[in-house]
Amino acid sequence: MRGGDRVRVLLPSGPDVPAAWDEAGVEARAFRYAPRRCEVLGYGRSLRADEATRPAALLVTPLYLLAARRALRRELAGGGWDLVHAHWVVPNGLAARPAARRVPLAIGLHGSDVFLAERPGVRLAVGRVLRRTAVMTACSPELAERVASLGLPAGRSHVIPYGVDVELFRPDPARRGIWRQRLEIPAAAPLILGVGRMATKKGFHRLMEILPQLMAEFPAVHLVLAGGGDRLAEFRAAASPWAGRVHFPGPVLHDTLPDLYRAADLFVLPAVHDRRGNVDGLPNVILEAMASGLPVVASAISGIPLAVEDGVTGRLVGEADPRG
Repeated sequence: MRGGDRVRVLLPSGPDVPAAWDEAGVEARAFRYAPRRCEVLGYGRSLRADEATRPAALLVTPLYLLAARRALRRELAGGGWDLVHAHWVVPNGLAARPAARRVPLAIGLHGSDVFLAERPGVRLAVGRVLRRTAVMTACSPELAERVASLGLPAGRSHVIPYGVDVELFRPDPARRGIWRQRLEIPAAAPLILGVGRMATKKGFHRLMEILPQLMAEFPAVHLVLAGGGDRLAEFRAAASPWAGRVHFPGPVLHDTLPDLYRAADLFVLPAVHDRRGNVDGLPNVILEAMASGLPVVASAISGIPLAVEDGVTGRLVGEADPRG
């Protein structure tokens, strides 16, 4: 962002989301789209295990689209805006195109939105939006290619990997013991860390498949899987025989996440395409782990090879190889 640029973010109302705030020169405004208890879109709540849309989310989607369009039109009415950047082609690209007829539209792809855009009944609407989109960005070549095939004119797609705050995520040996003490992990124990929602596309079920062998071959190792999600209870049950060595701290506050990386010796993310084709683009947690000085073992899919150089900054393994 250049000095002097004006940036305003419109985002849906949600749990613990303030109505408005300003930070670092960016203005944020939340819009309501349904009664509070029915606002279930976004913030990792729309999909069940990232594989299927929750019925409640489907019901409120029309209300969301109307409210988002209304909020955007209200912002644009005063003029002075040069670009509308819709993150996630579904739903925000669909919401933004009618409201941004006089302002160029950019769409950013992140992962689950591509899976939704390919669904029957949605792809035609997405195609109409793409044909009037000035530029599309994606964090992986796969996501860009999949959505471009739905109707984006040639030359308007760009792959731009994510960045990471290297001042926040950095090695700090003096803070290595904070999370180890919290989880009662010995200071000298090898610690493998995974961070992300407990959803199928993150691939943590592959770790559960090899857990008996991992625990037997490396009797001193500890595994921490941090994050919430629909499969958390399932994974906790699968790991119960090793409850003292496999830890599920649940969702971790962003401010405490850097110290969790500092506690670990190895970061893993065995990501997969789920049975319906949903896949991450370039998971931020990989970049955060690398900035924190951790070697990474991850699947060689989507945007991950843009960040992890096999044999140099980590190891890339086949998607279908749980022993990788």
